Amino acid sequence: MLSVYEGFFSGGARIVHSDVVMGLQEGGRHRQQVLSLHAEVHREATRQRMEDDACYRALTAAGVPVTALGRSFGAGDPGHRLPFTGRELAGTARAMAGADVVLSLKEQPLALLNQRGLPRRPVIVCLHRSDPEHQGSALDDLRTAIADGTVVACVCCAESTREAYRAAGVPGDLLHVIPNGVDLLRFRPDAARRAALRDTLGIPHTAPVVVFAARYDGMKNVPLFLRAARAWLAHEGEGHVLMCGAGMTASNPGLLADISAAFGADLSRLAPRLHPLGVRRDMENLYAASDVVALTSAWGEAAPLCLIEGMMCGAVPVATDVGDTAAIVSGHGILTPPDPDSIALAWTGALAGRADFGPALLRSRERFSRTRMIAAYADLIDRVHAEATLPPLTEPL
Repeated sequence: MLSVYEGFFSGGARIVHSDVVMGLQEGGRHRQQVLSLHAEVHREATRQRMEDDACYRALTAAGVPVTALGRSFGAGDPGHRLPFTGRELAGTARAMAGADVVLSLKEQPLALLNQRGLPRRPVIVCLHRSDPEHQGSALDDLRTAIADGTVVACVCCAESTREAYRAAGVPGDLLHVIPNGVDLLRFRPDAARRAALRDTLGIPHTAPVVVFAARYDGMKNVPLFLRAARAWLAHEGEGHVLMCGAGMTASNPGLLADISAAFGADLSRLAPRLHPLGVRRDMENLYAASDVVALTSAWGEAAPLCLIEGMMCGAVPVATDVGDTAAIVSGHGILTPPDPDSIALAWTGALAGRADFGPALLRSRERFSRTRMIAAYADLIDRVHAEATLPPLTEPL
């Protein structure tokens, strides 16, 4: 199997997909390789080299070969928009020649896989958003790949994804929902991790903590989150707020401007309890150390990984209603309108009701299991491969 990535950069879709690739490799039935269009990207005010990425390191450590076409993306570099060269197409053809089935991480790699002259292999596209109309030419590339028979199936990580792509014209029989799952051994309540992380950040063991795991992107509605954080920190005198993800650092001038605008005259008083931590490789520790996992996204989300990982570590989810968040949060946390005061009150309510939400979070663990997710991917891949290898039908004499 060949998985094609647009690039290696921080984000839930890449984490989920890389976990699937590693899980299939561990199962022994599917031999994996990965091809990345970009060797580095500059986005969310962060330069992200493939070799530095946690998913890249995990894949290669698991024995999955990873190669790249060598392109760059962002920071004024137009290379990602240039036509594919003969060398790039030849490298792609070699990678595809050794595969029986191709997985495309989201629809962006289809700009490459739609190129003429490449080996014909059945392609499964893995879709992780609920806004197909707002991703440039990607939806057109998907429609083209479906029309010529290149794409034979689409994995949707959420029901909202399936409904959005069906409404955009993708045939319903191609759309298969496989909900996101996480490693339940890694993501679990852990008192030792909780204490150690809080000690590292100088947060008292009894302090209430909210975590916001998101890249610095418009869809995440960071200004709304920060206005809620100001209201909550002003009310919760012992509270702390953790922010992690690409661009969530003091070196990002955009984030600093957002913090200044949101906190206003309270900046010097409240900012010491706001912790911008950037990209982290120990998310299980941050979630275990937190009481509430927050999401304030305005669009695009499908099944946000941060909510699932945080829930499995015992944090109560509080989220705006976007994608499948209502179904994920139902019975486990609180859904809020996109209003900072309402969100701050919901964080306080989640803290007060944490003991009540605990049993439901424990009962839901199997539903969000990585094992369940990988088994479903393996079943779909096997069916696609079996159908691709069926002998052609012959006309009766």
